[in-house]
Amino acid sequence: MLRGRDRQRVAVDALLARARAGHGGALVLRGGPGSGKTAMLAAAREAAADDDRRVLLCVDDAHLLEDTGWLVELAADAADAPVAVLVATDGEPLGLPWVRLDPLDHADSLRVLRDLRPGLAPGLADDIADLACGNPLALTELARALTSEQLGGTVPAPEALPEDSSLRARFSARFHALSPQARRAVALRVVDDEVDADALARMPDLDLAAVEEAEALLEGGPLVRSALRTEIPLALRYAAHAALAEHLPPGPRRTWHEAARVPGVRDAFAARLADSASRARRCGDYPAAARDHDRAAALTADPDARARHLIAAATDHWASGAPRRARVALRTAARLTDSDELRARAELLRGGIDLGHGLPDVAERRLLHAAGELVGTHRSLAITALGFAGEAASIAGDHARYAETAAFAARLRRPDEPPATRITLDHLAGMAATFAGRHEQALPVLQSVIELAERVPHPQAKIWGGQAAYTLGDASRAHELATSAVTAAHEHGLTALVPWALVYRALSALLLDQHSAALSAAFEGVHAATAIGQHNAVVDHLTILALVAALRGDTDTAMHRIDAAAEQIAERGLGRSGTFGAWAFACVDLALDRPADALDRLRLMAAGAGGVHTGIKVMAAPHVVEAAVGCGRPSTADRALRRYEKWAGTTGSAARLALSHRCRGLLADGPRAEEHFREAIRLHRVSGTAMELAKTELFYGHRLRRDRKPRAARDLLRDAVKIFQRYEADRWVARARAELRAAGEAVGPTQADRTADRAANRAAGRADVDPTVSLTPQQAQIARLVAEGATNREIAARLFLSHRTVEHHLRNIFARLEVRSRVELTRMLD
Repeated sequence: MLRGRDRQRVAVDALLARARAGHGGALVLRGGPGSGKTAMLAAAREAAADDDRRVLLCVDDAHLLEDTGWLVELAADAADAPVAVLVATDGEPLGLPWVRLDPLDHADSLRVLRDLRPGLAPGLADDIADLACGNPLALTELARALTSEQLGGTVPAPEALPEDSSLRARFSARFHALSPQARRAVALRVVDDEVDADALARMPDLDLAAVEEAEALLEGGPLVRSALRTEIPLALRYAAHAALAEHLPPGPRRTWHEAARVPGVRDAFAARLADSASRARRCGDYPAAARDHDRAAALTADPDARARHLIAAATDHWASGAPRRARVALRTAARLTDSDELRARAELLRGGIDLGHGLPDVAERRLLHAAGELVGTHRSLAITALGFAGEAASIAGDHARYAETAAFAARLRRPDEPPATRITLDHLAGMAATFAGRHEQALPVLQSVIELAERVPHPQAKIWGGQAAYTLGDASRAHELATSAVTAAHEHGLTALVPWALVYRALSALLLDQHSAALSAAFEGVHAATAIGQHNAVVDHLTILALVAALRGDTDTAMHRIDAAAEQIAERGLGRSGTFGAWAFACVDLALDRPADALDRLRLMAAGAGGVHTGIKVMAAPHVVEAAVGCGRPSTADRALRRYEKWAGTTGSAARLALSHRCRGLLADGPRAEEHFREAIRLHRVSGTAMELAKTELFYGHRLRRDRKPRAARDLLRDAVKIFQRYEADRWVARARAELRAAGEAVGPTQADRTADRAANRAAGRADVDPTVSLTPQQAQIARLVAEGATNREIAARLFLSHRTVEHHLRNIFARLEVRSRVELTRMLD
C-alpha cells in the first residue's frame, strides 16, 4: 500500500484489529476500474494470513453481483463475531461503511513506474504518470507496453492506453452497454471538456436518466475520456459537434464545433480561432488560448502553419501549468516542420518545460541551442532563452556553464537596450559576477535589476528583481518583489511562474527571520508546484522547509524533509537543492551537538548530488564557523568566513553583517570578542532578525559565563529563552536553559508565563475569540487539519512532518487549549 492512501489503510487495519478482538464488521472499498481495490484486498489477506483467530472474507467486484442482500446480512452478522468482511466495488456501498480509493499522487505514481521499469527516464515517467491520472492499472499497462524506441527517447511517449489494454477494454465495454441517449451524452462530454453535467441537462433530447448514466461512466475523469476518444463512432462524434454548434452562443467554442461537424479543409475557421487565442492570451486566459490554438492546428492544412499553431498552444499550456499537454503539442509539431525558426521556438519551450520538470543540464543545453538559433531572427526570444538557461545552470549548481551563458548574453547587449531585455542581461551579468566572488562588480548591476523590476510589469521581471535583492541582502525589498511576482503571475495567468516566485518569497522571509512566513510560502510553493508537475520546484521548496526546521532545531522534521527530497536531488542532478539539503543536514548535526559531522558535511557540501551552489555555500559560512569552533578547529573556518565577509561587506546587509560579527566573536578572545558580539546584537536588532539574535545572545552568554561574568550572561540568556520559545525552537530553548542553570539561575516556567498561558486559554474558550490565537502558526495549522478530519499520517504527509512530530504538536495543542481529545478539539474549532 502506498503513501497517499493512508486513510484507506488505517480503515482496513482498524477493521482487522476489531476482528482480532472478537468484534468484526464490514468495510467497502470504492473506486473505479484499475484503482487498486483488488491489490488492497490482496494486501489485507497477507496481513491476516498468520492469524488463526481471525477470519477475513474478501468480495471483489461486488457491483457484478445480481443479489447483494446476503452480503449485507453477512456484514451485520459479522459485527458480533471475529470476522472481517472486506468488499471491493465500482458501485454503491450497499449502506455499509466505506472508503474511496482516490488516485495515486504523482510521487506514488513515479514509484510504481520505477518498480515496473527501473531506470525509466524522468521525463518519460512524468508523461506516463500524467496520462495515467493516478490509476494503478493504467500505470502498469502503460509501463509494460513501452517500446524500446520510447524507452530510448527516439519515439514520443504514448498518448493513450495501449490497444490491448484491459482497462481500455473495460471502458469500451461500459460505453457500448449504455443506452443510445447516454452514449450521445458521453460523446458530447468527450468532444468538449468544458461540457459538464449541468450543460448536458440543458441539452434537448437528453433526459436526466441518460445524463446520470453517462456521468457514472465519466466519473473516472480524464483517463476515461482519453480512452473513449478512440471508441466513439465517427457519426456520433460529428453529431455531437453539430449539436454543440447549434446550442452554444457565438464565440470560439461554437466556431470550433461548426468546423468540426464535417470533414475537410477548414482554414478559415482556423484563422478565427487563432484570433480568439490571441485575444485570450492578451487577457491572461492561457487555458482558453491553448484550447483555441490546439483547435486551430487541427483545422489547418499547411504543415508549417499547423506546427506554428501547435507551438503557440504548447506555449500557452506551459504558461497555464499543463506541461504534459505542452509536450504532446510539441511532439506533434516536430513531425510537421523542418523550419529552423519553428524548431528553435519548440526547443526554447522544451527547455522551459525541462527547467521545472526534467534534468536541468538537459534544459540548459536545449535553451542555449535555442538562443543560438533565434538570435538572428528573434533577439528578444533568444535573450529569454538565455535567462532560462542561466536558471537551469543555477538549479544544477553548474557555475561554469552559468558563466558561459552570461558571456553569450553579454555579446548580445546593445547600448540602447530596452528595459524588458536589459533586466535579463543585467541579471545574468550580476549573478555570474556573484558566483565568481566579484561582488563589487555585481553590486551596481544587481541594483539595476532591482530598479528595472519596479518598472517592468511582467512577473518574470519581479522574479529577477527579487533574486537580485536577496543576493544583495535587501530582504525587505526581496520579499516585496517576490510577493509582487506571485501576485503578477496569478493576475497574468502565468501559473508556471508561481512556484519559482515563491522560492524567493520563502528565502527572503527566512532572511528576515520570519519563519512562519517562510513556512507559509514554501508550503504554498510545494502545493503549487505539485499541482502543475514542477517537480524540481517541489524539491527546492522541500529543502527550504528542511532548512527552516533545522534552523529551529526541529531535527526530526528536518530529516524527514531531507529524506523526501534526496531521491529526486540525486536522480535529477539538482545541485542547488542538494546544497540547501546539505546545509540543513549540517544544522541538524549542530542541533544534535555533532559539530565535527556538521563541519565535514559543510566542507564537502552536496558532493555526489549535482554541482555545489556557490552562493548557498557562502551563505552557510556562519554555520561552518559554529561547527569549527564547536569541535576545536577554528582555523578551518577562516577561509569560509573571509568569503562571507567579502560578500556581506559589499552588499551592506545588516542581517548578514550581524552574522559576520557573531562569527568573529566566536573566533576571538577577550575584549575583542565582546566588541564583535555586541555589534552583532545591535545589527540583529536593526535588521529585526530575532531568532539569530537569540542564538548570538546564547553564544555570547556562554562566553560571558566562561569568563566568570554570570550576571551579564543571565540577562542575555533569559532573553534568548523567550525568543526561542516564541519560535517553538525546543532544542534551542533547552540549550539556553542549560546555560542559564550553569550561570547560577534556577530555571522553570515563571509565574508570569503560567498566568499568560491561563489567560490565553481562557480567551480561547470565549465564543468571540478564535481558539487558535494562543497557538503557534504550525500548531494552528495542525489543529485545523484535525478539525477537518485528517489523520496524523495525513497531516504528516501534507506538512512534510514526521509522524512523531505531529504527535508532539498535538500534545502541546491539547495542553494549551485544555482539551483531551480530537473530538473536543474539533468541537472547539467548529
